Amino acid sequence: MKRSKINAVIKDMEKLIKDHGFQLPPFCKWTPEDWNEKGHEYDEIRDNMLGWDITDYGLGKFDEVGFALITLRNGNLKMDKYTKTYAEKLLMVNEGQMAPMHFHWNKMEDIINRGGGNVLITVYNSTEDGQFADTDVTVNCDGREFTVKAGTQIRLTPGESITVYPYMYHDFHVEEGTGAVLLGEVSMCNDDENDNRFYEPIGRFPEIEEDEPAYRLLCNEYPKAE
Repeated sequence: MKRSKINAVIKDMEKLIKDHGFQLPPFCKWTPEDWNEKGHEYDEIRDNMLGWDITDYGLGKFDEVGFALITLRNGNLKMDKYTKTYAEKLLMVNEGQMAPMHFHWNKMEDIINRGGGNVLITVYNSTEDGQFADTDVTVNCDGREFTVKAGTQIRLTPGESITVYPYMYHDFHVEEGTGAVLLGEVSMCNDDENDNRFYEPIGRFPEIEEDEPAYRLLCNEYPKAE
């Protein structure tokens, strides 16, 4: 993925966030030059990979499979000094993009449509061996509990949310013709390295071609503190 493409995606997400009146924390606005001056007082950002993130799941098809996101807060299950048990993210999903089917072993999360278009979330229960179960799925959306058949798409309009429980397979798409979606995720502590079970094995971070300087550093690019 070209750095110019990453820069453009980040700027698009900044505009979407501004259009919907969401304010970002200061570290989301730092330049690479700013980061060179940040000492150990900001190790929480480095250690917990807060900030900007782009994923194409290693497939090289970002406009079809992938999205941009910001981790606003998170704990760290591998470092005792960080005691937060919760996390919060913002995601931007464009029309034509999708996130692949997956579940979390431990994490419970709410996925919230913060504004823009409509998001469609397909749900399945998992069998013990990680396949799609054909059992009905119990769904909780904004205080309402109901049951749907396996493989049903749940439609979230702006302001609506769904609770995703451990072992509940889910993906998400943008409903055609409704425009880019700003999603929120409020969850238990996030551990992307160990807590994601994708239905089809895939990667995580894109390979970056440096065709222009970085506009913002991604969360896996921060320089170490002096």
